[in-house]
Order: sequence, then structure tokens, then C-alpha cells
Amino acid sequence: MTRRKTRLLAIAAVVGPGLLAGLSDDDPPGITTYSTLGAEYGYELLWVLLLSTFALIAFHTLAVRLGVVTSQGLIGLVRDRYGPRVGGAALLLLLVANLGTTCAELAGVAAGSELFGVSRYVSVPVVALGVTVLVLRGAFHRVEHVLMVLAAVFVSYVVAGCVVHPHWAEAAQGLVTPSMPMTKDAVVIVTATVGTTLAPWGLSFIQSYAVDKKLRVADLRYERIDVVVGSVLTGIIGFFVVVVCAATLHVQHISVESAADAASALEPLAGTSARLLFGVGILGAAVLAAAILPLSTAYSVCEFAGHEGALDDGFRRAPFFYGTYVVVIGLAAVVVLLPGVSLVPVLVLTQVLNAILLLPLMVLMHRLARDRRLMGDHVVSAASSIVYGGTIVLVGSCVAALLVVSLRAG
Repeated sequence: MTRRKTRLLAIAAVVGPGLLAGLSDDDPPGITTYSTLGAEYGYELLWVLLLSTFALIAFHTLAVRLGVVTSQGLIGLVRDRYGPRVGGAALLLLLVANLGTTCAELAGVAAGSELFGVSRYVSVPVVALGVTVLVLRGAFHRVEHVLMVLAAVFVSYVVAGCVVHPHWAEAAQGLVTPSMPMTKDAVVIVTATVGTTLAPWGLSFIQSYAVDKKLRVADLRYERIDVVVGSVLTGIIGFFVVVVCAATLHVQHISVESAADAASALEPLAGTSARLLFGVGILGAAVLAAAILPLSTAYSVCEFAGHEGALDDGFRRAPFFYGTYVVVIGLAAVVVLLPGVSLVPVLVLTQVLNAILLLPLMVLMHRLARDRRLMGDHVVSAASSIVYGGTIVLVGSCVAALLVVSLRAG
């Protein structure tokens, strides 16, 4: 009993990076992508989500290992190992992806609040200000605990899945039977699914967050549990979003362009409760991701610039870190509130962009993890290297297929 209690306490002490990085992948762009996947293709492409979840486990585990062993975030590590040019290019890729996705998170806040009759001109500034105050004024563990509580909102999607009574046998078949319509739209949504599940910002965030949490090499075996649980929960939530839309919107041939559209379309088909559950999930996911995305960006910018920055530092000790956070979320809020700006394309296209930007970051991470001078005894094994290489090939195949169908369509 004493040994078991010690293990549970050790796991509880390291929990955070894996859960938060995983669950925040189920953000409004992600929910929009999963909703479109279910509404357009039913249960047919669920196997893509399953493969993406395995890829998420593999590379989030690798990111934590890199961070704990080297005590550096991803961008700082790339800069130190390959020079400022490569590091600057990697940072630029992340900044493009992160800013677009942060806009998409606040667009999710706007869409989710409007489902409950609250104007975006109220909800977006309130959420942007709220998460900024939380990060600026809160200590590390306080911020982490608030974000963990926010993550609990995802249970609403599981409940919604039970409410609509999907065809579980067809869903199970879709998980294990690969099938792929070779159309441009199908390739785009598959690529977006990979990009939203295994996002570039998530890789940089989990590595930097593990360093900020001051995890040690001895904690790695327990942190793997955190990563696996967070990744599996991410896949489960995505699964329920897909089956909800497959069981309702797909059978009625209703197309959606956003998660908010999906929530609204659910009401006449599955009742008010399904719409409300979906709306609560969108809003909660948006607030969680809106807090984490600028944090991921601030970590990366500070690592490249050589500035100290951590959640326990406070604004006076780390003005560059917190200033970056404020600029990113402020700029995203301004973009979302601009009149006449169409936010729907941002939600899915940022996820396609994520998949494209993933490739160079994954290759760099794989090379770093195989560097014995850097990793010492914690260098990845040959068997693990095959898994990481296979994951890179999977993402590369999606991007290549997207380019091919785009050229044919052009």
C-alpha cells in the first residue's frame, strides 16, 4: 500500500504537461475539423483520428523527453544545436501557426458565446482579459490548476455522444478499417485532422512546460503516463465529436462550416440538450486553448531570444515573456473583432497549415532525440526511431496527397 501510494503521489506531482497539451488540441478549430469529418464522411474516416492519436502519444512523449533531459524548450534547443538561422526559421513557422490558431481560438469563443446569446464584442474581450490576468498574476501551480479545471468541460462531448445514440458498430468499423475517398475535400479534411490532433504549437508547449514545471529525469516514467492519458482523452473526445455529427448531420446530409453550425444543426435533430452540450464544449475548449496558445508562443520567443521566462517569474522579472503573451492575445482579439472578417476559413485552414508546418519540426525533433552528445543515455532506441520515422512519413504522405490533389484541381 505504501509503495502504491508513493507511485500515485509521484504521478499526481507530474500531471499537467501531457493532459493540458493533449486536451487543448481539442480546441475550436479541432472541434470544427472533427465536426466536418463526421458530417461529411460519417464514420468512414475515424481511422485517421486513431492514427493521429498514436502519433500524438509518440511525439508528445518525445517532446517531454527532450525537455526534461536537456532542460530546454524546443526552439532554444534547435537554436543552440543548429544555429540561429535554423532556429529562427523554426520560430517563424511556429509564430505563423500560433497566431493563426490563436485567432481561431478566440473565434471559437465568439461562436460559442453567440450560441448562448452573448455578443462576441463582449465575450472575446472578457476572455482575452481574463486569461491574460490569470497568466500575469497567477503562480505556476495556480495557473495549472485553473487550466485543469477548464479541461473538465470536455466531458460534455461524451455526454452528447450518448444522447444521440450513434451506430457503435459502424463507428468501431470506421476506427479499424482504412477507407479513403480520393477527392480534394477528403484529403484536405484528413490533413486538417492530422494537423489539429498533432499541432506544432502543442509540441513546443509541452516541451517548454515540462521544463517550466521543473520535471527531472527520474520523473520521466511517470510523465509518460500523463502524456498517454492526455493523448488518449484527446482521441476519445475527438471520437465523440465525430460520432455525434455522423449520427445526426451526416444521415440528414447536412453540411457544416464550423463547430457552431454543428451545434445549431443538432437541435432539431437531437434536441436542445445536444446543442447546449456541444456549445458548452466549444466555449470551454476555446477558453482553455486561448490561455495556452499565447503561452506556447511566449515560451518559444523567449527561448530563441535568450530571455528568461517562466510562469513563476512575474511581469517585473520577465517583461519580455509576459509582454509577448499580451501582444499575441491582444492582436488575435483585434483580428477576431474586425467587422466583415470571415472566421470560418481560419478554423480549418489553420489546421491544414499546422500539418504542413509539422514536418520540419518533427524532423528536427527526431534528429535531436538521436543525438547521443545531447541526450546521453536517454537517446531514442532504434525501435523508437522507427516509430517516429513512420509518423513523419504519415504526416508527409498527407501533405504530399494534398499537394497532388490541389495541383490536379488547379
